[in-house]
Amino acid sequence: MLEETKVLQETFLVGITGPSGAGKTELARRISRLLNAPIYPLDSYYRDLSHMPLEDRARQNFDDPAALDHELLFEHLSSLLRGTTVDRPVYDFAHHVRTREVEVVEPCKITILEGLFALYWANVRSLLGLKVYVTADDPICFERRLARDVRERGRSAESVRRQYETTVRPMAERYIYPTRAFADLVVSGTGRLDKTSARVVSFLKAQHGLLS
Repeated sequence: MLEETKVLQETFLVGITGPSGAGKTELARRISRLLNAPIYPLDSYYRDLSHMPLEDRARQNFDDPAALDHELLFEHLSSLLRGTTVDRPVYDFAHHVRTREVEVVEPCKITILEGLFALYWANVRSLLGLKVYVTADDPICFERRLARDVRERGRSAESVRRQYETTVRPMAERYIYPTRAFADLVVSGTGRLDKTSARVVSFLKAQHGLLS
């Protein structure tokens, strides 16, 4: 584990995580609008697989934390906390490679880190001012994942089911569910989004003196 680094906090980081389909992205989007806070997607940090043939890239396990470059993520988040602009990678999910483009991200008062492994790595957790875990029952997570992948990614229902049963659910049980223990706040991903987001905002105000 990398040693925790103390930084001058120019940005307050809110980490939002939970299993695939729990509703963490929708919650992050709602809070982003309420607070005028940008979302920092952890998915930007998938490792570049350009050294592999395309068919081999597609067979990789993207639900394993090793698939992400968390060292670079930690470096960039630390820079934001110091008040330094970073060049965030842009990932091409169709080809599983990093593009030559980057997104210039500047520090702001509140930033939302959203993704499966937002609470997984100890050094990344050490940078988060608030850690939120979104929970939902497995059947609901699967149905949401199925609908999304068929609608938005052109996947067949059978391929989605097979991936969910062979990697998504087992990896969630191994890597995601245990991170609930690190959360400051656990919220339901099946309740009313306005109430859930208001709860997170109220927690920020009450516990951290923000937004006042």
